[in-house]
Amino acid sequence: MTTRRQFLAGASGVLACGLVPARAAETPGVAATEIKIGQTMPYSGPASAYGQIGKTELAYFKWINEQGGVNGRQINLISLDDAYSPPKTVEQTRRLIEQEQVAFMFNPLGTGPCLATRDYLNQNAIPQLFVATGAATFSDPEHFKWTVGFQPNYQTESSIFARHILKTKPQAKIGVLYQNDGFGKDYLTGLKAGLGEANLGLIVKEATYETSEPTVDSQVSTLQGSGADVFLIAATPKFAAQAIRKSFDLGWDATRYVTDVSLSISSVMKAAGFDKAKGLITANYGKDASDPRWADDAGLKQYKAFVESRMSAKDLIDSNTIYGYDAAFLLVEVLKRCGDDLSRDNVLKQATNLKDFDLPMLLPGVKINTSPTNYSPIRQMQLQTFNGTGWELFGDVIQG
Repeated sequence: MTTRRQFLAGASGVLACGLVPARAAETPGVAATEIKIGQTMPYSGPASAYGQIGKTELAYFKWINEQGGVNGRQINLISLDDAYSPPKTVEQTRRLIEQEQVAFMFNPLGTGPCLATRDYLNQNAIPQLFVATGAATFSDPEHFKWTVGFQPNYQTESSIFARHILKTKPQAKIGVLYQNDGFGKDYLTGLKAGLGEANLGLIVKEATYETSEPTVDSQVSTLQGSGADVFLIAATPKFAAQAIRKSFDLGWDATRYVTDVSLSISSVMKAAGFDKAKGLITANYGKDASDPRWADDAGLKQYKAFVESRMSAKDLIDSNTIYGYDAAFLLVEVLKRCGDDLSRDNVLKQATNLKDFDLPMLLPGVKINTSPTNYSPIRQMQLQTFNGTGWELFGDVIQG
């Protein structure tokens, strides 16, 4: 297992496309006793909270390797820091493909970072597998055959919020804070689609932020001043925690929705203040490890056995740990199904032909499904609210 966070010297915003796709018998990164895979992850920078995902996956594969690996091969994940910066993602991806000679990319994180490398990987027939972003553009097998999603579509999630708003507060005045990139804009698109053209006037104010900004306090104040009584926070963990805290400190009595990418109790709710996060609403597809309802759940017991063996007690309730665990679990299943054929073609084939597969930490009723024409593995979610210490599910599992 190898973790490397060094950056290559220089900067490049465009990847040269000159690689020749390897024949099955010559797949880079595949040896008799090992398969080498690559990943970019923000271990530093404005989205560093997500680095927990990469750390979990490294620990999980080490755990699997100590049990004999998969079909006699050890999984060697090389996970490089890209600081959530697309130009650095480009550098690190080139390094992984051209120097480290990895077989494929697994669970690289971020809408902008993954977009920066998608063309390069697709033009060279290299799987960009289970990308850690819910942007709708990553489920497009017609144009990007080699890029496969993982988590629910951001637009689906925010349309679920819209339906809940219309049901519970049909005369709402909605203020939206969103990151000024594909990630944030997807949430705004989904919200508008869910509201429908007749209800677009419910959105009274929109405010954006850049990941380079130190805080979003001024944006939150502007949204509160608009008279909005519903506040949608489409932000990554650092900025979501700021928005939750600031909206509470302003005395803004709005119904607050936060996206599932920022529902972590340890890195978001704790940072915002548990009392200040109380009443938040989100949608989720995974189990909350702190919820007593799962105490006797077989999936949670399996997850806990891994965490207690490889990680710390505080990692157990971190949603990013759960995310990384399920993504790594799914990859191991794909590799098992590949048998001895670890060609890039077969890895893609197995990843895109999953039917009603269960992951240990998915909610009951939520299944993994892919096909050659549908690259969205998770399409169901359930609403939940934060009670001051943990998340409480309510309503039914909703199909996106």
